[in-house]
Parts: sequence; C-alpha cells; structure tokens
Amino acid sequence: MDKKRRSFLVGLAQAAAISSAGGTLLGGFVKENSNKPLSLRPPGALEEKEFLKTCIRCGLCVDACKTRENIPVNRDGEKAITLELAKAGDNAPLGTPFFKARTNPCFMCDDIPCMYACPTGALTPENCENDKKEVAIDYAKMGVAAIDPSSCIAYWGLQCTACYRACPEMDKAITIEWRKNKRTGKHAYRIPIVHEEFCTGCGLCEHACVTEKAAIKVFPREVALGKAGNRYVKGWDKQDQQRVKDATTNTKTVTPVSKKSALDNLNSGEL
Repeated sequence: MDKKRRSFLVGLAQAAAISSAGGTLLGGFVKENSNKPLSLRPPGALEEKEFLKTCIRCGLCVDACKTRENIPVNRDGEKAITLELAKAGDNAPLGTPFFKARTNPCFMCDDIPCMYACPTGALTPENCENDKKEVAIDYAKMGVAAIDPSSCIAYWGLQCTACYRACPEMDKAITIEWRKNKRTGKHAYRIPIVHEEFCTGCGLCEHACVTEKAAIKVFPREVALGKAGNRYVKGWDKQDQQRVKDATTNTKTVTPVSKKSALDNLNSGEL
C-alpha cells in the first residue's frame, strides 16, 4: 500500500472517530440540558418548566449563597455552600442552580440572598409568601421530605430523632408520633411524621439523617406529592369549599350513544 493511500485511509478513520466522539458529546450535552424533574431549586423558584425558560444561568444566586454572612459548616466540616451551577455529570440541566440536600442543604437564610439576587424572576418572592402576602424563608416550597420506613431506624424501635431535631420548622414540618411497640410490649416507637404543608424542602433533615444512605429524602414537590383532583372536596375546609361553591348536581353527560333512544341503540348493536 503506498504512502498516499495509507495516509488517506488513516485520515478517514480519524475523521470518523472525531465525528463519532462529537456525536457522543453532543448527545450528552442535549441529555444534560433536558428537563430533570429531581433537581432541587433555590427558594422562590418557579415551577420547573417555567424556571428553565426564565433562568439565564447567570450564577448570581450561587454567588450570593457563597458570599452570605455566617456560613455554617456541613457534615464534612467544610463551608456549606448550598447552591452550585450544574455541570456535566450532575444530572441537572447545565448551568442551572441546584443543591444536594444530603451534602449541602439550604440553611434557611432569613434574608434569602439567593432569591433577591435573581435578575429575571426565575426566583421570585411570590413563591415565598404566606396567605397574607408576607415573604419569609419559612414559606418557601423547594421540595418536600419523604421517609422510607424500611430503613428509618426510628421505625425499627431505635430512639432516633435526628431529622426532627434538625428541622427548622420543628413540631410543624416534622412531628413525632408515639406508637406502642407490640414486639416488646414495653417500649414505644417515636416515629417522625412529615407534614407537607409546612415542609420547605430545605433538606436539613436529609443532611442530619444518621443512616448510611438517608432514610429521609427531599424531592421536588411536583414529584413527591399526589393530586386528589377536583372531584374530591375537604368538607371541613372552608377554603376548599369555595373552590366548588358554584358546582351543581344538575349535570348531564352527552355521548353519541345517549343522543339516541334506548331502542335505537339496541337495534344498532351498540353497547
């Protein structure tokens, strides 16, 4: 084989390899930038789809988190910088701010510096308001905690209240329920119970969990919570009753079958 032909074939092979690698990298980039519903966002974040449209990946919220006063330390003794910008391999849309509850939870800064640093409204005070339009970190809805009873040692009967004591909304977001231990007949279970209406999703409970892999985890609310639908109403809840105040029982469902008489339907062979 002459040198020119060998050179041509080597170059062709190299080009094919580069093209393949480029396609792999591009595919990875697209995948990293797709919607990741398990990403925990800073306080005040819009609903995930709107957040991704509005966030310009400027990093100002991350900078505000890094430069806040009185930065605590995490479980590894390092400065607890909650927010980071997603990079390749973080399993979050590239360049967007997020946090990992297990290692660096949100420490619930009273002045919410990350939220007020956002220039686009991707993080908005409206999502940290109560019913009286008062803005406070206590009203943030970053996520909601969920407990795995099979790995939570409190459900085994061991005396552990780590998540309860770490919760900044103690006795509201997490309470302790006493249950009789039928196995021994002498002791009691002290079971942690999460109340989603008060849970901010800060992740301090997951951070404090003593098990090797956290038995309590924080998930985005749209992932963790179910939805009863409009057909069910809390009869004891005045606010929920308002939702159906104009509802009527005089409703009629019309279908192609119901438009005909019963005899016509039978004769046509339709069920």
